[in-house]
Amino acid sequence: MMNELSAQAKPFVFFIDFDQEQIIISEDPTRDQIYFDFLGYKNEPTNELDGLSPAYFDSYPIPYEEYEAAFDQVILHLRRGDSYLLNLAFPTLIQTNLSMKDLYLMSEAKFKAFIPNQFVFFSPERFIDIIDGQVSTYPMKGTIDARLPNASQRLLNDPKELAEHSTVVDLLRNDLSQVCTQVRVKRFRYIDRVISQEKELLQVSSEITGQLTVPLSGHLGDILFQMLPAGSITGAPKRKTLEIIKTVEATPRQYYTGVCGYYDGTNLRTGVMIRMIQMDHQNNMYYYSGGGITAQSNPRTEYQELIDKIYVPTTRDHQDSRRRDLQHSLS
Repeated sequence: MMNELSAQAKPFVFFIDFDQEQIIISEDPTRDQIYFDFLGYKNEPTNELDGLSPAYFDSYPIPYEEYEAAFDQVILHLRRGDSYLLNLAFPTLIQTNLSMKDLYLMSEAKFKAFIPNQFVFFSPERFIDIIDGQVSTYPMKGTIDARLPNASQRLLNDPKELAEHSTVVDLLRNDLSQVCTQVRVKRFRYIDRVISQEKELLQVSSEITGQLTVPLSGHLGDILFQMLPAGSITGAPKRKTLEIIKTVEATPRQYYTGVCGYYDGTNLRTGVMIRMIQMDHQNNMYYYSGGGITAQSNPRTEYQELIDKIYVPTTRDHQDSRRRDLQHSLS
C-alpha cells in the first residue's frame, strides 16, 4: 500500500509497530482521529486541553530487582558474544488526571502524535528523511541530566557512551548501504537539549547520509521496511539482538520503538516512536522507556536512565496560559 500511494504521489501518515506486524496508514488523519506534528507537518485538535489544574503525573517503575534480573541476562549474552549492544526497555505504570490529548497538546517534540485510546508519544528521535533522493538518518544514543556539572563534557568523554554511540552509527551506516550509495557520516556526536516537565536532558545524535539507488516513488515501502527495525533501539548485530530482546523483556513493545512518518507526495520524513505512552484494554497507561546496554554498563545507572526518560517534553514559554499552568503543576 505504501508503494502504491507513493507511486500516485498521495500524501499519507503512517505508524509501524516494533515487530512490523501492525501498521496504521491514513490519507485523512483528522477523519481517522489521528493527530500528529512531524517536524512541523501537522494537524491539530480543535478543542482545548481537558486536564484539571493542578495536574498530576505520577510514575511507578518496575522494582530495581526485576530490572537487574533482565540486565544480568543481557550481560550474559554480551559476554558470550551473542550481541555487543542491546537496547533494554520496560513499561512503567503512570497515573495522571491528564488525558492523552492533554499530553499531546502540552508537549513539544520533533515527532509527536496521539490516537485516542491507543497511544501518545513525543519523540526527539528522527529515523530517516528522504529529500530529493538523498537519505539522512540520525541515530540517537547517550543521555545525561543537563544540571550535572560539565554535563556536555561528561557525556561526550564517557567511554561507554562513545562505544555505544559508535556501534549504532556503524549499524545505521550498514542499514543505509542496503538502499543507498555514497554513504557517509556527515556529523558525528552532536548534542541536543530536551526540556521536560522536571529537568533538562542532553542527548547525543549523529547524522549519516546517502543517495537512493531506486526512486522513492513506487518503492517507499520497500525502502523503509528494508531498514526496519531502527538500529538505534535494537542493537547489534541486529537480528540476533532482536531474538534476545524477545526473551528478556517482560512485555511486547507494541508500537513503542516502531517508526512513524509523513509522506507529502514527494519527500518522506520519519521518526522513531520513543517517549511513548500506550493504553491497555483496562485503560491503564504505561510509559515505555529504556537504554542501550554494553559490557561496560552499570545496572544502577541504566535503571536510573530508564526512570529519567519518563517525562513529557515541554517548552519554557507556552503561549496558552492554561498550558503554562499545567506545565507548572507538573514541575
